[in-house]
Amino acid sequence: MTPCRSGLRLRNRRDWQSLLYLMATPALSAWLWLRGFNLLVYGLLLFLTLGIGVIHHNHTHLRMWVGSRARLVNRATDYLITLLQGHPTFVFWPAHTGNHHRYKHGPQDVARTYRFGGDTNHLAGYLLHPLQAVWVLFPLFMHWLGRLHRRHPGAWRYCMGQYGLWLSSWALLLALNPYKALVYVIIPQLHGLHWLLATNYLQHAHADGSRSRGRYDYARNFEGLVNPLLFNIGLHTAHHEHPRTHWSALTGLHATHYRARVHPDLNEKGLVPYMWRVLLLGAFNKRHRSASLMRAHDTDESR
Repeated sequence: MTPCRSGLRLRNRRDWQSLLYLMATPALSAWLWLRGFNLLVYGLLLFLTLGIGVIHHNHTHLRMWVGSRARLVNRATDYLITLLQGHPTFVFWPAHTGNHHRYKHGPQDVARTYRFGGDTNHLAGYLLHPLQAVWVLFPLFMHWLGRLHRRHPGAWRYCMGQYGLWLSSWALLLALNPYKALVYVIIPQLHGLHWLLATNYLQHAHADGSRSRGRYDYARNFEGLVNPLLFNIGLHTAHHEHPRTHWSALTGLHATHYRARVHPDLNEKGLVPYMWRVLLLGAFNKRHRSASLMRAHDTDESR
């Protein structure tokens, strides 16, 4: 842990990487706003928007700060992520923790990949999945917020504050300069949100949501550079089985407990090679496509 005189500390030293991404993202947007478009800087900004989504995910599962003032600073971190991501952080509670982690891509998971057009794994499915997921998750958010308003009005106001901060930030930036706001802030944020939702497709399409073949065959894992760069987001089985474990510990859990226990087709050496092979080359050549691990009667294509 990282100590601090105030009694506040990071839960894990590796979270300094998260803080670096959180500081670098608005700095790059400001640099572009003031100095104009630069392809290299813009590409780095788009990459960092992916990191913001993963930080959001990790902070929801295990709060980044501990100590006497942790509650206040964790809430401030929620608001900062909301501001940088362009969407409230509270949505992870009903959509991810209460739904996806509860049902693990099974038939009750409202955003399961095989719900939309059958059990697919191709480029169109990847690109469309975020839109399809939002369509079914939005009612879940509204129902959750309604229940929260009735039972915990203080927490409801906290969530509404996130909406207010996000929408106010967009309104202010658009009023200052619509073009710069769109290109340097809103489009990068939408890029990060698309990736955040599309990751579900990469991690679960053609995996066995019914777990009729194996206990751990509901998720795909990616090794390689994606993990040190994006907080071990590729080690998905270990994360599902240990959702309250700090992301830095997933490397060891994957290597010692899960790599050998999942179906070999669900362990990929790298994310980019997988996307190139399955989503792009697979569109033209069948031998590059993945095979579904779902049994025919377990999919719900007709529903």
